[in-house]
Amino acid sequence: MSKYDIIVVGAGHAGCEAALAAAKMGLNVAVFVMNADAVAAMPCSPSVGGTGKGQLVKEVDALGGVMARAADLSAIQYRTLNTRKGPAVRSSRTQNDKARHHAVMAGFLLGGEGVHVKQAEVTHLTVEGGRVAGVVDHLGGQHVASCVVLATGTFLSGVIHVGQVSRKAGRAGEFASYSLAADLAALGFRMGRMKTGTPARLLRRSIDFSRFEEERGDEDPRPLSLASRGIALPQVAVHMGYTNSRTHDIVRRNLSRSALYGGVVKGVSARYCPSLEDKVVKFAERERHHVILEPEGLESLEIYASGLGNSLPPDVQIELVRSVDGLEEAEIVRPAYAIEYDYLDPTQLLPTLETKAVAGLFTAGQINGTSGYEEAAAQGLWAGINAACKVMGRPSFLPDRSEAYMAVMVDDLVTRGTREPYRMFTSRAEYRLLLREDNAGERLMEYGHELGLVSADEVKDMRETREAVRAETERVKRVVVKPSAAVNARLSARGMEPLSEAAPLARLLKRPEASYEDVAALCPAEPPVSEEVGRKVEVNVKYEGYIERQVREAERFREMERRRIPEGFDFSGVPGLGNELREKLSFLRPRSLGQASRMEGMTAAGLTALWVALRKRGEA
Repeated sequence: MSKYDIIVVGAGHAGCEAALAAAKMGLNVAVFVMNADAVAAMPCSPSVGGTGKGQLVKEVDALGGVMARAADLSAIQYRTLNTRKGPAVRSSRTQNDKARHHAVMAGFLLGGEGVHVKQAEVTHLTVEGGRVAGVVDHLGGQHVASCVVLATGTFLSGVIHVGQVSRKAGRAGEFASYSLAADLAALGFRMGRMKTGTPARLLRRSIDFSRFEEERGDEDPRPLSLASRGIALPQVAVHMGYTNSRTHDIVRRNLSRSALYGGVVKGVSARYCPSLEDKVVKFAERERHHVILEPEGLESLEIYASGLGNSLPPDVQIELVRSVDGLEEAEIVRPAYAIEYDYLDPTQLLPTLETKAVAGLFTAGQINGTSGYEEAAAQGLWAGINAACKVMGRPSFLPDRSEAYMAVMVDDLVTRGTREPYRMFTSRAEYRLLLREDNAGERLMEYGHELGLVSADEVKDMRETREAVRAETERVKRVVVKPSAAVNARLSARGMEPLSEAAPLARLLKRPEASYEDVAALCPAEPPVSEEVGRKVEVNVKYEGYIERQVREAERFREMERRRIPEGFDFSGVPGLGNELREKLSFLRPRSLGQASRMEGMTAAGLTALWVALRKRGEA
């Protein structure tokens, strides 16, 4: 019998972050993985980040996680999304070398001090007196731990569908986990089914890339991680094309042979990442849809055909792929497939991601109904930190919605649940101008340092940058530039109206067409500030009024969060609450009036009744 502080089940992005965080906090951690050759595999797109997701990657990095560092060491293209929009919605995305990404993450995990990787299937949880005590593996081995983190991905009762053919699998070529899924159901957890999928991989040499539009990455790419010092690998292009009426006709003719539309798939699909069948059926007015050819690596001969995900039979897949201009001779190396799997209703979780029914049992990633490597990594870090805090007797790690995208995601899941694979979007965050990619370090690095995940030197660098930004922001507000021939000539050269009266640099910087470099050139800082500081100063000045408004809104939000609801509070005795709300409150057990206000079905009258009851009892 082996003993550990924490056991992590699964070594995808959630499991890796959970294990490494707990180990870095000084605990002894075992990671059980069904296939040690597939640590942090990328079964779907070989990429990291994206709209909303890039913010999660930056936050994981600011807290001492490894996702951004691994992405930088395997990135073959960097691209900043939404550059024509405001800084609140700009997000980073990398195209990654799939094999290198796996190797880097496996190196982090296997080389992590205090981390013990075990290739074995966990079939049962050991539960004693309402709390988890360890796990049992497929060979009967018993392993003891104070806390267990389940990061099982798509493996719980996983079934892969290609047309009308179905096979039990956690993903292509790997076994599913049925015993553990049954064990969770036997413990009384409410489980559901979800569906995701992945497109075909095509043989590189069989594609006519000249028929596609080449899309290169950023001209001046910046690493995702604060710890990275440069770009590690050569940068490559992706190629953009489109489906056409022939493609759509092939799909329509064969819908009955699709697993999704032929009645085989029962799980709920991701609305925000629809299959080709869904796009053709639900967006019938569209004449074409994007097809993006993404290289799976520098040496890989396989191309990820983004946009062509489906659950059709192989013969139909070949026909529809070859209907796309430039893919007339394409060869499919790996067919597209759909996969169904069990997930746990996340309203059964506390905000720490610990289950309410079994103390010490935490869940993270797709088991909680989410979709995406980034969402998984953020939950894994969150669960790993909180499991470690529980073992160590430390306060829980619970930043709120005004502090982090990961907090928005966790609060959404545990408060409202999800009926479809949950995906992070910037629109989900009420205070997204405060939760930008560029200030993740300022928001979260102090937390990481307190937890032992971020070094003193890293925090020192962040504080120095923060102070430089503050000082330079004050300078551009204070320094006044007077109109002159030289000044106006420089402004005109940059396409800006000339000055007619003296003005602070900050007023010039507020002009939509002005950049920090433009105004700094009129009166440079001494000594000059870094490019990073300049970018942050520009955001602070241009969006000053909006930022101040969101700061005020966030403070009102925190006031609601400070109105705590005591553990064990009797909701059934609150006058003015309907029976349905009483039942929901008794089940969810919100920690604050703020969380209660975000419950599905909560009304203004119900919230007032709850607030009045708490005040009468001296709780609010």
